[in-house]
Amino acid sequence: MARPYRPGPKEFVFAAGDGTGERVVAADPQEAYEAFSVFYRSQDGRTCTIDDEPAGQRLVLMPDRGVIVRSTGAEVSYLKVDRPNRYTPSAMLFFENGYAGLDRYGQWLADLADLDASPEDRGATRAATLTTEAAALEEVGRMWGDSGIVDPSDQWYVFFDSHGAEDDRAERAALLVLIEFLGLEQVEAPAGAADGEIWVRRDARLDAEFERWA
Repeated sequence: MARPYRPGPKEFVFAAGDGTGERVVAADPQEAYEAFSVFYRSQDGRTCTIDDEPAGQRLVLMPDRGVIVRSTGAEVSYLKVDRPNRYTPSAMLFFENGYAGLDRYGQWLADLADLDASPEDRGATRAATLTTEAAALEEVGRMWGDSGIVDPSDQWYVFFDSHGAEDDRAERAALLVLIEFLGLEQVEAPAGAADGEIWVRRDARLDAEFERWA
């Protein structure tokens, strides 16, 4: 269980794989983010670590391996990154709310070895960890909030709007598992839709969850 995170002026330690380090006191998350962005760019793709020592929390960005790692105490989780523009936004979420601030950022896995699996296997592994309806709906809501729309007919939720089948493969695999788990009705996308889109009939449970993400 992650510890409660306390906002406000905080001290962070930035470190890089080459031994470069910097201690920063920031009045708010935006100030911390701006300082870290400068530090991160100076490292030219090397591993960078952000430590919040009083909270016992850490974020590690590993562009050379395509991985983000977060930890709080003995709890560690890993995220496979498929787009280079995802690293610094994760830092902002960490500055805002620590370890828990990244809960909805993607498919966090408990075992680093799972990141070497295919995107489809990673997605299925992630979906299998969501064993309650509430957790499954929240994950479906996160996905829809990232790339979803309501079809103009107002009958369907469209996930991965305008995305190709090679995009977001892990997310799509997880969604298909969760659709089955939740007993949702998936329908064939209409002619002309992008081949990565997933269409689902509107459902009262989804309506309630998606209000939080709209």
